[in-house]
Amino acid sequence: MEKLRCISPVDNSVYAERPFAGVYEIQDALNRARRAQPAWARLPVADKAALVNEAVAWLIQKKPQLAEEICWQMGRPIAYAGGEIDGLAERARYMAEIAEAALADISLPAKSGFTRFIRRVPLGTSLVIAPWNYPYLTAINAVVPALLAGNSVLLKHSTQTPLCAERLVEAFVAVGIPEGVFQYLHLDHRDAEQIIINRDVEHVAFTGSVAGGAAIETAAAGRFVSLGLELGGKDPAYVRADADLDHAVASVIDGAFFNSGQSCCGIERIYVHESLFDSFVQKAAALVAQYRLGRPDDPGTTLGPLIRASAADFVRDQIDEALAQGAVAHIDGGAFELDQRGSPYMAPQLLTNVSHTMRVMNEESFGPVVGVMAVADDEQALALMNDSEYGLTAAIYSGDEEAAIRLGDCLQTGTVFMNRCDYLDPALAWTGVKNSGRGCTLSSVGFEYVTRPKSFHLKRQAQPHE
Repeated sequence: MEKLRCISPVDNSVYAERPFAGVYEIQDALNRARRAQPAWARLPVADKAALVNEAVAWLIQKKPQLAEEICWQMGRPIAYAGGEIDGLAERARYMAEIAEAALADISLPAKSGFTRFIRRVPLGTSLVIAPWNYPYLTAINAVVPALLAGNSVLLKHSTQTPLCAERLVEAFVAVGIPEGVFQYLHLDHRDAEQIIINRDVEHVAFTGSVAGGAAIETAAAGRFVSLGLELGGKDPAYVRADADLDHAVASVIDGAFFNSGQSCCGIERIYVHESLFDSFVQKAAALVAQYRLGRPDDPGTTLGPLIRASAADFVRDQIDEALAQGAVAHIDGGAFELDQRGSPYMAPQLLTNVSHTMRVMNEESFGPVVGVMAVADDEQALALMNDSEYGLTAAIYSGDEEAAIRLGDCLQTGTVFMNRCDYLDPALAWTGVKNSGRGCTLSSVGFEYVTRPKSFHLKRQAQPHE
């Protein structure tokens, strides 16, 4: 039987090995999900929310173990890995808190002789396909709203982070979720596509590449199935002339290099007003040079490996090409001992004298590099920020909130930040435009994508005495 093998970027060892689900196992899981869903849908939302909160408590209790597994599966420094479980808890608890009100019937103005309302009903079975870069956060964005809305859920996680799927399901089973409501399957791409093609699910939530999203849409063609697609990003930050420079540097550099730049909403392009440009670059380069590249299981490491050597070499190629076209590097890669071509351990890099003709400024990098350009005014910054095939988030650093809102109204993006970046507030809709995808998770709006509206138009019978 073909097996899934998780190769750890820490030392290239096999960290986990699992058999892929076979045809019978896949069909059995789908059947159990379908059988369990109607009763789960009838369970009061408050009871579902209580189960979510209990599962979160179970995961929080296991945080040291989960952090170590994250570190070894995808390479995040152990000093930061546990923070993902805290983020999971914040998102899941918020969605549980608002679920009853968000899923309540929509009442209409009274009309004599009629009762009218709109009910939000679950779609059925949701297939959640989650990535490796934030394995718990990205999964929980889709899993918890789907469950709270009354859907059954099948979780297919990245082959790089299989234990995350197992732990999530283990948590919900431990607190008593009914059998069949939430399951995981270790699947290859072909079997995942077949589930969609064969009409076995009513909703698909996918987080991954643009190519992966296109494959999901192809598999679902003609089915009219509900799709949520969170895809790529090339997110910009703009530092206006009135920004707090020290805060902007610290925030933007963290947004660009946290998780070794492997974040869908990480900062990959920086535009700085020309009056601050030289100071920004000087301060940013000094900060980037302080990163410590090393094994992620070392508590002193602040920059771990990329997911695999080929991913690191892809980013190195972008940098080399930009340098050949005239870009200027501000970080001495030789100061980072582990950095070498063919290794997932890659030194960070800050580039200037870049332009949008360079791949490093127009193609998703998903690694520890960022380009910085000077701009003359808001109009130039806005044009450059919108000059991308992606539109997930954009960050503006300024002391003028009205200006940030004015610019934000013109930005082609799903989220506009001011004086922060690379953060997902569960009270706000998480969505993208252009090649960053479609659909929405989290917030009260997120529930609209895991339910469908069902209208009730009830005419009361006239009584005999009327």
